[in-house]
Amino acid sequence: MKNLLTLICFVILFVACRNGSKTENKDTVHSGHGNVYYTCSMHPQVMQDKPGNCPICEMKLIQVTKSSKPDKEGVQLSEQQIELGNILTDTIQNGMIGDNMVLTATLNADQRKIHAVSARLTGRIEQLYFKNIGDYVRKGDKLFDIYSEELNSSKQEYILALEKQKILGNSIVDFTVLVQSAKNKLLLWGLSEAQIAQIRLKKVTTPLTTFYSPEAGYITSLDISEGEYTMEGATVVRLADLSTLWAEAQVYTSQLSQIDNNSMASVQFPDLPGKKTNGRIEFMNPEVNPNSRILLLRVSVANLSNLLKPGMPAYVTIKGKEVNTLTLPTNAVLRTASGASVWVQSDNRTFKSKMVEIGMEDGDRVEIKSGLQAGDIVVVSGAYLLYSEFIFKKGANPMEGMKM
Repeated sequence: MKNLLTLICFVILFVACRNGSKTENKDTVHSGHGNVYYTCSMHPQVMQDKPGNCPICEMKLIQVTKSSKPDKEGVQLSEQQIELGNILTDTIQNGMIGDNMVLTATLNADQRKIHAVSARLTGRIEQLYFKNIGDYVRKGDKLFDIYSEELNSSKQEYILALEKQKILGNSIVDFTVLVQSAKNKLLLWGLSEAQIAQIRLKKVTTPLTTFYSPEAGYITSLDISEGEYTMEGATVVRLADLSTLWAEAQVYTSQLSQIDNNSMASVQFPDLPGKKTNGRIEFMNPEVNPNSRILLLRVSVANLSNLLKPGMPAYVTIKGKEVNTLTLPTNAVLRTASGASVWVQSDNRTFKSKMVEIGMEDGDRVEIKSGLQAGDIVVVSGAYLLYSEFIFKKGANPMEGMKM
């Protein structure tokens, strides 16, 4: 912000200087004699051959030594200009950098935690205890009551085996095996140990049998209504455990080389400002869609607070593989339609513009692929001021004619 305000101030003063120079040309611009001349740190177009004050802003003029070989490609600043413009330099060097890849994703239920509750026998559904999609069912809650002739017959067989064992014992026939066989049949029909214990204790059965939820979750589908008949193996209800969700993103084949299959990912949610969580890449589809050239990537996301819902959009940020290369602060690079450039210190208080090829970006650092060498002194603060100063003094774009 400080640099931006300074730049605006420079531009305003430059415009004023151009307007004022038309009427004050004789007073403000004089040919210097010898090897020095005097100029204003805020108005470099003012050049006089003797000390004094700036005719525009009344600041004291500073002494500048003339260069025997003027640099047509660079711009030279005084010490006061460098200080006022906050021009800072740094030596470029190698560092580790990895590109951050941001992918658009959608939250979906974890398919490994979706449970289908099916009818294990043919019968009529007499009562549903949960009738709405989205209802939450706890493990062990009643799901439905069913009337089944086949199940009722199996209950009677179990009771009869128990009575025969009590009356005849095991002297003629080993009724222990028969009782256990009848019990196993009820277990296969889906009755619990507690329900079977009640049958053994009371020695009576009811026409309706209640079935309980084997898992906890939200109802995602309800495939039957009260009074309808269900067939053996038909799904009655589906439950989804949403304590963990999948953030599913699509990746282009050109991005695969930058992704580590076991790396961590950061997931953000535009519908929940400030909400951010980390997850691990758990799956990457081995098959590429031949039409779109994309494949599916999944990141597992914890949802302990139940704020996340399937169908919500998300942004998945994946840190790419790190490489050792030349890096600079992003503020040091000027980007225009013709390319990227930086300002390099070529001499004492003299700066030149150089076109560079940039690569990966990671936070506030950017990779320099070509155009610079390790050890070059680069302007990291105040590059836009140098750009404006060059245009003002030279009347041309510093990148004009440059090619990579």
